[in-house]
Amino acid sequence: MNDADIGYLPASTLAAMYRKKEISPVEVVEAILRHIERSEPALNAMARLTADHARARAKTAEAAWQRGDARKLEGIPVTIKDLQQTKGVQTDFGSNIFKGTIPDVDAPCVSRLHDAGCIMLGKTTTPEFGWKGVSHSPVTGVTHNPWKQGYSAGGSSSGAGAGAAAGYGPLHQGGDGAGSIRLPAHFSGVFGLKPTHGRIPNWPMSNNDLATYMGPLTRTVTDAALMLEAMAGPHPWDYTTLETPPQDYAAKLQADMKGKRIAFSPDLGHARVDPEVAALVADAAKVFETMGATVEQVTPSWGPEGVELVDFFWPTVFAGYTRFLPEWEDKMDPGFAALLHSVENVKLSTFMNMRTRRFTYCQRIHEFFENWDYLITPTASVAAFPATLLQPAHWADEPGFFRYIQFSYPFNWSGNPAVSVPCGFTAENLPVGLQIVAPRFDDLGVLQASAAFEAASPWAQHRPSFGG
Repeated sequence: MNDADIGYLPASTLAAMYRKKEISPVEVVEAILRHIERSEPALNAMARLTADHARARAKTAEAAWQRGDARKLEGIPVTIKDLQQTKGVQTDFGSNIFKGTIPDVDAPCVSRLHDAGCIMLGKTTTPEFGWKGVSHSPVTGVTHNPWKQGYSAGGSSSGAGAGAAAGYGPLHQGGDGAGSIRLPAHFSGVFGLKPTHGRIPNWPMSNNDLATYMGPLTRTVTDAALMLEAMAGPHPWDYTTLETPPQDYAAKLQADMKGKRIAFSPDLGHARVDPEVAALVADAAKVFETMGATVEQVTPSWGPEGVELVDFFWPTVFAGYTRFLPEWEDKMDPGFAALLHSVENVKLSTFMNMRTRRFTYCQRIHEFFENWDYLITPTASVAAFPATLLQPAHWADEPGFFRYIQFSYPFNWSGNPAVSVPCGFTAENLPVGLQIVAPRFDDLGVLQASAAFEAASPWAQHRPSFGG
């Protein structure tokens, strides 16, 4: 195998190879580091590498496998999004304001990956404070889509999605505040899971009013299940975490879809969708029918109400950053600065009244799921477009960049587990994702549906030709 081949190996395969002494963690880390260093000038998915740390951990992991006391993910490479604190490792949050910050503690999801045996290769790129779904930051510049140079890899887990697609190892930690795991998965052609709210601890608490989640971006469902198990479980630093301990999700992925009740909404009753994307998602819905599921096209009554809510909440949850405008505006992402200016005069009473409306909206989502095992939709309305734009040029008449990502944010508010699974390519060979949503707490169920779709329509064999 060459370096790229090793970088594309799933975590489950690597662990089996370590066990059989067919390859060592040291060999894997060196191969992937070489692959990243050769690829980065074209891709720019890494904010920084932690090569010395990775090499030291690889030697420790190799010794553990030789002794026979290796942990479940011993020696498995992982990357960490640059919005997550990493002890002793620079964390810029995609912003010049905090550039050079060296945290003195790991975020809980990071420490749990370390405790499971993972080896951190480095920090992946993100837009400033994760504010947008496009892969561009004032600190790191453009992160390119592995399938087309100059195009967006999605955001805000931009480098995580691009790195997963480009063979930068099997496991990539992302965060999702309105779709920021699922959107990079959609644009880069990989698997992304936003779990149930409280499944994985989130610390420090986000400005996003309990709507931000940690989760995996991987090339296979099994790897995401392994990563979820490692990160999940209650934690005292996050008072919203669920008391339930993590399951062995990977061991329980095989499940029959026969008789499952699946609601298919191509537009949530209001969203514009590009025809190519709509056709691929409609074909994906038919795959579940071939597995014996009952698939019914629906128009959720609550769907259109999300538009006004997201237009209000996405700017206002960032209002705390307005304090930086006087000193830092000229070094901020101009779009982010404009976002902050737009909420300088929002009244607290208005915010609280809108919050009450949002809670009612979420209740209606949960009532909807009383009748369905799953809801499937497009992950986003468009395929990748130039990374310097907030939205595609052919959507210039749409008011605001949230118009092409109407499918993801409702489930950040409601807390439902939701995934993006690759379901095909456009005529320009750009990936498209199918979103699968399950009732709250059914993380295993959404993984099982994803695994069933993966078996029927495999995607991990596809590799992008990145680099120009």
